[in-house]
Amino acid sequence: MRGGSAIIGPLGQVLAGPVFDCEIILTVEIDLAEIARGKYDFDVVGHYARPDVFRLHVNEKPAPPVVAD
Repeated sequence: MRGGSAIIGPLGQVLAGPVFDCEIILTVEIDLAEIARGKYDFDVVGHYARPDVFRLHVNEKPAPPVVAD
């Protein structure tokens, strides 16, 4: 990763940048209604928060370290 600066809009589009080779302050004007539209892409309290569809199981038992042959 080269780092750099960029502004990404609520819908995922690149609005300014990326700039890699100098110090810069990037600014853009956005349509504030895009914030609400962007929340439909990842609804953290809505349909993605369904334990019947998504589950995370963590094995907390000790395991041996990786050994290279």
